Amino acid sequence: MKGLRGDAILASVKKPIYLDHHATTPLDPRVLEAVLPFLTERFGNAASRTHALGHAAAAAVEEARARVAALVGAEAEDIVFTSGATESDNLAIKGAAAAARGGRRHLVTDAAEHNAVLDPCRRLEKEGARLTLLPVDRFARVDPESVKAAIGSQTLLVSVLAANNEVGTIQPTAEIARACRERGVLFHTDATQAVGKIPFDARALGVDLASFSAHKIYGPKGVGALFVRKGVPLEAQIDGGGHEKDLRSGTLNVPGIVGFGAAAEICRVEMAAEGARIRSLRDRLERRLFEGLDFLTLNGHPTERLPGNLNVSIAYLEAEALMAAIEEIAVSSGAACTSARREPSHVLRATGIERDLAEGSIRFGIGRFNTAEEIDQAARRTIEQARRLRALSPLYEAAVQARKAGAPKPA
Repeated sequence: MKGLRGDAILASVKKPIYLDHHATTPLDPRVLEAVLPFLTERFGNAASRTHALGHAAAAAVEEARARVAALVGAEAEDIVFTSGATESDNLAIKGAAAAARGGRRHLVTDAAEHNAVLDPCRRLEKEGARLTLLPVDRFARVDPESVKAAIGSQTLLVSVLAANNEVGTIQPTAEIARACRERGVLFHTDATQAVGKIPFDARALGVDLASFSAHKIYGPKGVGALFVRKGVPLEAQIDGGGHEKDLRSGTLNVPGIVGFGAAAEICRVEMAAEGARIRSLRDRLERRLFEGLDFLTLNGHPTERLPGNLNVSIAYLEAEALMAAIEEIAVSSGAACTSARREPSHVLRATGIERDLAEGSIRFGIGRFNTAEEIDQAARRTIEQARRLRALSPLYEAAVQARKAGAPKPA
């Protein structure tokens, strides 16, 4: 087989320092070891209960379901496997709307949500639902009081991310869930970025529906799950066989599910120690960048933030130019799902940041296999190239001179 085009792209760059763990994570070797048998000799269909291969596959799926449930504070029966968090979000939002009784057609979410939530909400809006987009503060946080104020007699569901995928801000999930529960409204959270990085207990938090995905926690792509609290009415969005308690038909991705279970178990055991180590690396990178560059702004909450998240806006340059200059460092300027769109991050714009700063934002996502040496190298290259690009900007030079003179920076 001829080499793939991606091989040539990677060959043209030195082995990159991977700092884009919010977009995806590398497969943990321990997860790969768990998955491989189910790609080869243990290839049975979990729905085929007439022979040993099918029974073995079904047993592996149920073991993985229990492991995923343990990570998120759920019972195994609460977990519905899907193809990923986007499908889980769609099943939660559209499925709740389809199952709604009593004519409730009002949805509430916020302006800094992931598009996997915003887009299905907008789809339902086109079909006659009413949609309220709540504002966020400068840290991208939702005020639980604004949720309370938005809920009315026709409100069906509120959806707010557990942790923002771009700026890492952790939302007051328990307070929002409580506000919804007091008013008899369903609460859904896309917990994709939170699960496996910070403690997340769906039942203790009081959420009704929660979405998450394996590939954000060092598991395989193409598999995710939806937590569904017992008694929550949902209507399937995929028909054809009644798999997953009639909520998600289709042959189960047994290797992916087994990998999801293995990744979940590793996170459950190692999350506390790993989070502390990653936070230390994040703080190291943040410190070096702020020491080496002026006119730098931290995006997201300064303390209530995911351990591996560092989102900064570097004034007087464009993120696209900087990323091209540091191509051996894998970073991003926003959500992977919307990277093809040339508009500034809707998350940063929702926080009130100016357009030019939004266009200069870089998201560093630090993960399990990063080292202090990599962090130092990434800091050096980023500072070096940011200074080089700024030297080409007359606005930057004017800002430096204005600061020396004690005047406001130029517009």
